[in-house]
Amino acid sequence: MGRKLTRRKFLADASCAAMGSTAFLSSFVNLGMLNTLAARPHILSNSQDYKAIVCILLAGGVDSYNMLVPTEQSEYDDYVTTRSAIALDKDATDPYQLLDLDYNDNGRTFAVNASMEKVRDMFDANQLSFISNIGTLAEPIANKAEYQSGTKKRPLGLFSHSDQIMQWQTSVPLNRSAIGFGGRMADILNDMNTIDGVSMNISLSGKNRFQTGNLYPEYSIKNNTDSNNIGFTGVPSWYSNAGYLNDLVAGTITNAAEQQYANIFHKTMGDLTSQTVESIEIFRAALGNVVPLNTSFSDTNLSKDMRKIAEIIQVQSHLGANRQIFFVTIGGWDHHDDVIARQNILLPQVSNAMFEFNDAMAELGRTNDVITFTVSDFARTLTTNGNGSDHAWGGNQMIMGGPIKGGEIFGNYPSLHLDDPLNVSHRGNLIPTTSVDEFYAEIALWYGVSVNDLDYVLPNLCNFYASSNCTTAPPSSYMPIGMFQ
Repeated sequence: MGRKLTRRKFLADASCAAMGSTAFLSSFVNLGMLNTLAARPHILSNSQDYKAIVCILLAGGVDSYNMLVPTEQSEYDDYVTTRSAIALDKDATDPYQLLDLDYNDNGRTFAVNASMEKVRDMFDANQLSFISNIGTLAEPIANKAEYQSGTKKRPLGLFSHSDQIMQWQTSVPLNRSAIGFGGRMADILNDMNTIDGVSMNISLSGKNRFQTGNLYPEYSIKNNTDSNNIGFTGVPSWYSNAGYLNDLVAGTITNAAEQQYANIFHKTMGDLTSQTVESIEIFRAALGNVVPLNTSFSDTNLSKDMRKIAEIIQVQSHLGANRQIFFVTIGGWDHHDDVIARQNILLPQVSNAMFEFNDAMAELGRTNDVITFTVSDFARTLTTNGNGSDHAWGGNQMIMGGPIKGGEIFGNYPSLHLDDPLNVSHRGNLIPTTSVDEFYAEIALWYGVSVNDLDYVLPNLCNFYASSNCTTAPPSSYMPIGMFQ
């Protein structure tokens, strides 16, 4: 974590010398924005309330049109015709392939993959919703003709894993940015937290772009981290002279961190080492206050990650954290083959982990303070390549938490007929009708970002959302999603 700065000081004094090495080069492009931010008013919500965001990355590009399936007969017929061998049977009962949702929007009905029983339960209990046909967009693209005309900008590296997974984390569709959505929020809101040394951004999946800011990178831990094993690996107690050797290691690290360096990169490394040691001690003390949860978590890596996040939320006061952002990844979604069988393995892990985490938040009395959502590189082609599906574009994601309007399908679930105007290829590749920018904007505003700061947090937002700093109004067809109560 970077050195504690007040938000006002950050906005007024931001310079390359103040930036961590991980974001140094990409930060040059943000300096103009930072200067603009410093010159205008910022309105923060009550700094004593607590809010947390949990982002679950489904890495690889999830086939989300087999997660959320239309069941009104004509729409389901289109689904079956288009998806062919990878279509799920809504009439199958032994075993079930689809579970109906308690949802009817003017005759439109839907079901979820039968592997997502707990998601179905939360949706029907108004605790979870879907965002339909969402994806990366540089600007609105109305249809295939507009897409093919070349008059509208497209996201960089469309259909590329590396580019699209980056853009979901950064919400910068036209450049390869090292600075993420969560990181930019931490840059301007970090002084809402009261203890130096631990970042607002905590990762259970190591280094990531989503949480990397100009000043505040993520703080990484493992799901087995507790007050006894956090920190640098030491010499086992049974080893001869273990105490002396551990003191020697600690002294060497401290000495390296406290050296005075002329080279800015050496100095940055020393500062980061010193801050890491400080963070370890703060975290160790905080985790010592964890009380075992009554909520039972499954024995999967994702569930273990979500349990650890719940434990950290439980001791947020010991970390001085009024705002926290968590990031976790579950990989393996690049299903070019055997998509149905592989989703039957992975989807229950996601469904159960989200359900368990939702129960843990209720146990801690944090239901209304925490939102959890999924993201992924992209959706998959509607047509099959034989037994799987390939890289596509707009798809379906989930969001849950007390502040969210539950039991809803936000956005516009598209027709799955291959003649639909949103389909840009014979494979069934859909233009998103809801942008990542619109989705993140509503999250940012709930989290406490001022409307005045939205164009820093989301540099591409003015193409979709009328904030106070937009020089042009977005198209009238692009309106706020309305996810929050």
